[in-house]
Amino acid sequence: MDVEKTKVMRISRQPFPVEIMIDQKQLENVVSFKCLGSILTNGGRITCEIKCTIAVAKAAFNKKRVLFTSTLDLKSSKKLVKHYMWSIALYCAETWTLRAVDQRHLKSFELWCWRRMEKISWTDNVRNEDVLLRVKKQRNILHEINKRKANWTVHVLRRNCLLQRVIERKIEWGIEVTGRRGRRRRKLLDDLQERRGYSHFKEEALDRTLWRARFGRGFGPVVRQTTK
Repeated sequence: MDVEKTKVMRISRQPFPVEIMIDQKQLENVVSFKCLGSILTNGGRITCEIKCTIAVAKAAFNKKRVLFTSTLDLKSSKKLVKHYMWSIALYCAETWTLRAVDQRHLKSFELWCWRRMEKISWTDNVRNEDVLLRVKKQRNILHEINKRKANWTVHVLRRNCLLQRVIERKIEWGIEVTGRRGRRRRKLLDDLQERRGYSHFKEEALDRTLWRARFGRGFGPVVRQTTK
């Protein structure tokens, strides 16, 4: 192990440092680090990762803005945005557990893309609803994340592996936390349980024929439709 390149991070509510010595040198304690493109923090939140991927996607958009000319039709422009910018912003989105603040960041990024694509400045005072009408789209980025999460979870559930047991919380934890104030944290499967229940979802996921026939690749487990 390279002592200079090895870091230590403690995931806990208590910010006490971890003392690990190698060759009489203590490893550096950090509050976050980047691993395989994902940013892990000591609080277990993914807000920092979402902000980082959105910033990278915006930088990539600015580099390719010359492609959005008047000769490029609307359909091709939307494909370029979703296949190029969204693929960067939604890296590892299959494992995200989104809070309300994270959803707001993603929704803002979605409208940012359509505004830049249509060359709409913030000084033009154009409402978000009017922007969506121009590009002939609805808010879709959260639906895209839910589709990816569903397809990835199905892939995991079909395997008898450690990751499946972790997702289904079949691993016994060594520390039991009781008496904690506030609302409990959302879990990965909460989105899947909101619509039809996890037991029905797993039953359909294990049957490949049933899954492809009823849902296919376009399945989105959490699509809330409101009626006015």
